[in-house]
Amino acid sequence: HLTVAAVRYQSHGRNRKGVGSTFLADRIGEETTIPVYIDRNNNFKLPADPSTPIIMIGPGTGIAPFRAFVEEREAIGASGKNWLFFGDQHFETDFLYQTEWLRYLKNGVLTRMNVAFSRDQTQKVYVQHLMAEHGKELYAWLQEGAYLYVCGDEKRMARDVHEALLKIVASERKMNHEEEYIANLQKEKRYQRDVY
Repeated sequence: HLTVAAVRYQSHGRNRKGVGSTFLADRIGEETTIPVYIDRNNNFKLPADPSTPIIMIGPGTGIAPFRAFVEEREAIGASGKNWLFFGDQHFETDFLYQTEWLRYLKNGVLTRMNVAFSRDQTQKVYVQHLMAEHGKELYAWLQEGAYLYVCGDEKRMARDVHEALLKIVASERKMNHEEEYIANLQKEKRYQRDVY
């Protein structure tokens, strides 16, 4: 499966669109076969030990690899806890794979799920706000050895999620070594990002 968001916007009074995304969204049928090239991120993979807890942060199309992560964890009977943070603009139109996530929650494959829909209320709420709201639990999971994965927008979301993580660690550790803590997570391959 591919998760594609068609890029459409206005610039200088002209309608613009993403060449690849609108080609896939508008011109390709569900049963159409097209050649693709896979650009693998060999550092973005599940922990070898299936009992290891994982935290997945993937707003918008950043949700795509986490669908595969959870499918694999279910298929192998992984005992590790799975926590998903997802966000997009509107609950009604943008909750990608909603029925699958609810099924995973119901059958216990997904331990926790927090969702943020930024345009459904006057005060915008993003995944980093939910992280901060659940900072104590998130830090506890990290202390238990959880791997933390971030996928999606590099310019804003990944930066904001990283800042939220630094604040959570600083708050919970009551020390000024949050950068060192995060660097150790990265060194141990427990903080992985696939951002674009």
